[in-house]
Amino acid sequence: MSAAFDYIIVGAGTAGCLLANRLSADPTKRVLLIEAGPTDNYHWIHVPVGYLYCIGNPRTDWLFKTEPDAGLNGRTLRYPRGKTLGGCSSINGMIYMRGQARDYDQWAQLTGDDAWRWEHVLPSFKQHEDHHKGATPLHGAGGEWRVEKQRLRWDVLDAFALAAQQAGIPATPDFNQGDNEGVGYFEVNQKKGWRWNTAKAFLRPTCIKRPNFELWTSAQVAKVVLETQADGRQRCTGVTVRVKGEWVTATAHGEVILSAGSIGSPHLLQLSGIGPAALLHQHGITVRHDAPGVGANLQDHLQIRAVFKVAGVKTLNTQAHSLWGKAKIGLEYGLKRTGPMSMAPSQLGAFTRSDLAQPHPNLEYHVQPLSLDAFGEPLHDFNAFTASVCNLNPTSRGSVTLKSPNFDAAPAIAPNYLSTEVDRKVAADSLRVTRQIVAQPALAQYQPQEWKPGTQFQTDEALAQLAGDIATTIFHPVGTTKMGRADDPMAVVDSRLRVRGPGGLIGGLRVVDAGVMPLITSGNTNSPTLMLAEKAAQWIIEEAKQVAQGTSLRG
Repeated sequence: MSAAFDYIIVGAGTAGCLLANRLSADPTKRVLLIEAGPTDNYHWIHVPVGYLYCIGNPRTDWLFKTEPDAGLNGRTLRYPRGKTLGGCSSINGMIYMRGQARDYDQWAQLTGDDAWRWEHVLPSFKQHEDHHKGATPLHGAGGEWRVEKQRLRWDVLDAFALAAQQAGIPATPDFNQGDNEGVGYFEVNQKKGWRWNTAKAFLRPTCIKRPNFELWTSAQVAKVVLETQADGRQRCTGVTVRVKGEWVTATAHGEVILSAGSIGSPHLLQLSGIGPAALLHQHGITVRHDAPGVGANLQDHLQIRAVFKVAGVKTLNTQAHSLWGKAKIGLEYGLKRTGPMSMAPSQLGAFTRSDLAQPHPNLEYHVQPLSLDAFGEPLHDFNAFTASVCNLNPTSRGSVTLKSPNFDAAPAIAPNYLSTEVDRKVAADSLRVTRQIVAQPALAQYQPQEWKPGTQFQTDEALAQLAGDIATTIFHPVGTTKMGRADDPMAVVDSRLRVRGPGGLIGGLRVVDAGVMPLITSGNTNSPTLMLAEKAAQWIIEEAKQVAQGTSLRG
């Protein structure tokens, strides 16, 4: 069985949904969007607190795990990745965060393309934004991507915010101005108390009703199809897909766009013969292009979760501990779409420095009025809050590598957390910053007691070791198909996200997802991925027009 399209997009996640919307706006172009998971009709996707039931659930999650990690003292971690319409935007923390202007200026420097500078990416952020404050020089209105204030507050979080200010962190009303230093409540991608994922934003209702648009769910791509042209260069002509047990070859006259994420896209390239030659030979895969950067350069934000017991203040732990408490929470959400069920995983945020010598904020806090051993585990039965802190700019680098030529087999994910002395020092210092904030007068009334990690850990060595014991991922993987200059042997795509190949570019093949980031952004990565897709869509449309004009002139 075969089918022909102009554009084939692999992955209906954050980037894929936006691309499908933009590319199918031209009624002359047939667009196919392929998603390995099912549709997003699972109710816990849409209730904000439902992320607790989506992570680790085969209905919505790929169920990846990392390899044993030396930096985590041999531990493996659950590595959530969305497997449903909307991808990770259906299971993530819903935090709207762009990062820092310097992130994008660094991208421009690394790629040699000023299109990635802050002043040039800002319009792409605004293009699809629908900010609750309306249009401003920094925010957009009327776009598909809704940004709202959170619909709840907690006394314990207000106290933490004041304590952070007493510790020298300024209050900020907006983390998305180019410099996110400060403390305040996160803005979230929600609409009237419901999660706002990219399937709702970009597929429904407009895109999905277009006659030139087709969506395949429960359809997993096994490889991209590559053909050698007369001039010796390679071109991607389609994909091989298993759709509900049936094999289909889908042909693309224009482009195949991989938006399968920082894990899925490099894995698919490797399965297709694009990747490190030695790795491909090892698994009996014919090498179409020896690309050592495919699956390399993995970066992620590792959070260190410090838990503090408190007294004389409500937290979700005890509020949700009884049947009556759960009933009250459910009733509030049912009647008003407010309260704990409208919660993002983290409500309060802060950006600061691990030490005074840092030129920019290099720490991000996610503060929660709850505590648990790990996501998916039950809440503790005592009142507590969690102050999770991560190093925004880790120097550790990991990898994603196939373990089998079978496309169904999960790849090896090896983040190599805390593998550099710099990262270990920042981890130790970040725990000290946490303690400094909690020791301020604003929190004294609640008698905070450090329950985890414990005050007995004080030295750099002890704190770094401790971080390895308790730290977990915030699941912000990027970089595994990074963009870069032509002379960078580890660059998988060029600055316009086209895949490099022997003697130039592989025709008709692009990667558009967080994997193309050469450096991780200084904050949550979902909305930067949307910005990437917005720019890529523009380039794809422009290049198609140029080809059509060239053909017309030759004709």
